[in-house]
Amino acid sequence: MNLQKNDAMGKILCFGEPLLRFSPSSDGRWLKTGQMPVYLGGAELNVATALARWNLPVTYCTALPENYLSGDILSSLQEGKIMTDTILFSGERIGSYYLLQGSDLKNHSVIYDRTHSSFGELKKGMFSWDHILQDVSWFHFSAISPALNDSVAAVCLEALQAASKRNITISVDLNHRPKLWKQRNPHDVMSVLLPYCDVVMGNIWSAHDLLGIPLDPHLIQTSDRTTFLQHAYETSIRILKRFARVKTVACTFRFEEGEQGILYYATLYSAHQWVYSSVYRSDQILDKVGTGDCFMAGLIQGLYKHLPEQEIIQFAAAAGFGKFFEMGDATRQDLESIKARIQLYV
Repeated sequence: MNLQKNDAMGKILCFGEPLLRFSPSSDGRWLKTGQMPVYLGGAELNVATALARWNLPVTYCTALPENYLSGDILSSLQEGKIMTDTILFSGERIGSYYLLQGSDLKNHSVIYDRTHSSFGELKKGMFSWDHILQDVSWFHFSAISPALNDSVAAVCLEALQAASKRNITISVDLNHRPKLWKQRNPHDVMSVLLPYCDVVMGNIWSAHDLLGIPLDPHLIQTSDRTTFLQHAYETSIRILKRFARVKTVACTFRFEEGEQGILYYATLYSAHQWVYSSVYRSDQILDKVGTGDCFMAGLIQGLYKHLPEQEIIQFAAAAGFGKFFEMGDATRQDLESIKARIQLYV
């Protein structure tokens, strides 16, 4: 595989906002007990956490206020082998969100508390990208950051332009958070950022919502896997044709089965190869948050190591599926457990 223009195995830089997730129970008992689980996450940080756990060189770039909460977060990242020397200290607060236990981030129950966070207050010129991107060969971000406001979107563009000049591979996760975009048109914003990207991950619905890629109404009216695979292929080809720099597109499919079950699989178009994963199914799961981030980390891991396409998609899908059985935003899976899961489903 010859995806990466800069063949040096440099650092993977993940750029985004760290978030504290407050996870109340749906029965309101947290008010009586005075207890509510709190998890450290954020899409890009979840990716960095997984990659560092899989022994890849990862640095995390963000903005944090200078207070003891940030100190605790830094210590946690460093314990997880994530490099933190590119973090900017500015602003007054850390972003957070509330999500009922068992829900996902597309659920109506999510409540964001990110306004005027340190990351949300970023402006062009605050980061020294020439310094930050030294020894970096991969830059990752998600659509969540530019969704915050026009100023952060401009910082993302500034970062992508700097990374592009250095021939750094750039990946994006098409995370769609409608509550964040508010009155702004995501098509206008993302169409400016995608021309700098080499790797795109998402699904057929986020590609439609964020990029305007058509959804075939006939194909999505069925639950047939073969039909959805065909739609993923067509979506991938459309993205490749529209954005000349994109060489790799991955799509995930996640369907609820019953009250607590899940059906999960994924596709990959890369190096002119079209492959798809095994089908993963479970009657019961623990947490829906971070599954896409874990898949993204698996995708980056395989591409970074130039593994065969089929091996890449199997690992990424197995990693993403495994996250359904962990509480919290970031995975704790190791390479061995993911590889063992692949063998169970092939």
